Amino acid sequence: MDKHYECLRLVLGDQLNLHHSWFQEPNDCTLYVIAELPQEMDYASHHIQKIQAFFLSMQHMANSLTESGHQVLHLTLDETSEYADLPDLLSSLISRFQCRRFEYQQPDEFRLCQQLSSFCQQQTISTSCVGSEHFIVPFHDIPQYFTREKNGRLETFYRKLRKKHQILMEDAEKPEGGKWNFDKANRDKLKPKDIAELPTPLLFGNDVSEINQRLFRHKVKSIGVSRDTLLWPVNREQSLQLLDFFCTHCLPNFGRFQDAMTCQADDLVDEKQWSLYHSRLSFVLNSKIISPLEVIECAIDHYHSGEAINIAQIEGFVRQILGWREFVRGIYWTHMPDYAQHNHLEANRALPSWFWNGETRMKCLHHAISQSLEYGYAHHIQRLMVTGNFCMIAGIDPSEVDAWYLGIYVDAIEWVEMPNTRGMSQYADGGIVGSKAYAASGNYINKMSDYCQHCHYQVKEKTTENACPLNSLYWHFMTQHREQFERNPRVGMVYRNWDNQPDENQQAVLDKANKLLIDIELL
Repeated sequence: MDKHYECLRLVLGDQLNLHHSWFQEPNDCTLYVIAELPQEMDYASHHIQKIQAFFLSMQHMANSLTESGHQVLHLTLDETSEYADLPDLLSSLISRFQCRRFEYQQPDEFRLCQQLSSFCQQQTISTSCVGSEHFIVPFHDIPQYFTREKNGRLETFYRKLRKKHQILMEDAEKPEGGKWNFDKANRDKLKPKDIAELPTPLLFGNDVSEINQRLFRHKVKSIGVSRDTLLWPVNREQSLQLLDFFCTHCLPNFGRFQDAMTCQADDLVDEKQWSLYHSRLSFVLNSKIISPLEVIECAIDHYHSGEAINIAQIEGFVRQILGWREFVRGIYWTHMPDYAQHNHLEANRALPSWFWNGETRMKCLHHAISQSLEYGYAHHIQRLMVTGNFCMIAGIDPSEVDAWYLGIYVDAIEWVEMPNTRGMSQYADGGIVGSKAYAASGNYINKMSDYCQHCHYQVKEKTTENACPLNSLYWHFMTQHREQFERNPRVGMVYRNWDNQPDENQQAVLDKANKLLIDIELL
């Protein structure tokens, strides 16, 4: 006969925070449920490594709680596959264990928030929702920083948080180093001597063979490269090892090269061009295995401990965690559910099939997509200015772009993925996230990478047979949306360059772009 519990507490797969106040003291009357859910397998085509990482991290969480004396029920797909959805499972467990109370942490995805809220409204037992105790801006404080009526900007938000939490501040009001933002110092391209000095990434060898067998048994569809070992960290110990590795080996050059890309760093021994100087902490942050403040504090401690890390490096990293990560979350919760439908530029072209296999002659796209399929990872410039830029200037439907990003990256949870994709990358929100569309020709890729040197296409050409497709597609996009963009002070000047071109040159570029769009599957 099953034991009865006073309270059932749900721990979602992205709520793996062992330091949550729930877990301060064991209570034999409280049962924690951590469950692999079929409903989470089919709302997007997930990368196999993403599924592996979440499932194994949930298993580690359940084991850690059990070892600490908590009552834990860890359910795999073998136990949950018979239930229609999460509410169906919860109803069964509450009845089975005769629970008098149900509690859950504030979900980070709108659909789960709605699902659990609706479930609670139908219950006769006591229910409650508590904070996840993870983010720097608590959920209930988001309206203090964001409104639907006024588009906030990252820089303003970032400075407020720097002041409030006294992070990288010389005193209450002055930023350390005399400036709030050192972005202009952080745009270096990797030269051959820099590539030779790139650190070999710290990887883990987590056994996921049982998870793979389970996914096979339940016919779970996935994308990407699968192995029986997983390179991503899945618990506190591994997460802290990766954090220390980043601060020691990568942070001294992180800012300088945070926008750089290369396809020339791998050799017979090391694969390091996919990782460069990036932290690769996004999965363990987004699953809450570690917290943003402890990451920031650790990085700043390393910065203050010696001369290897300068202010531009540490500020660039802090801005990503304290600024951008918290900012896009605020945007998400302020504008959902309408945000998921925004298509400001009325883009409607289908995503090319080669986004699922990387088989394109464009080196930049081939490299970024192949890397994403191989590792479930690409850094922010690859996402924004390679795959994202192509999709925007080619007029790809933002819903298809959303679905691709949500599925392919191990760190992709809707609250962080959607504002980055539909907002920053695709400008589908009409400027809620960013003040301009981040459109670029091949020149940007050439400036920030060595892709163009090894490409089938010619980056300096616009209309020839082997001209870089990004060049004509860029101008096609900019002319198509001229009324929208030319009054923008950050963008308007590019139209003067276009207007100075002879009419026949302009038409040749547009004709080239139209041909490419017709033959988009052949690029």
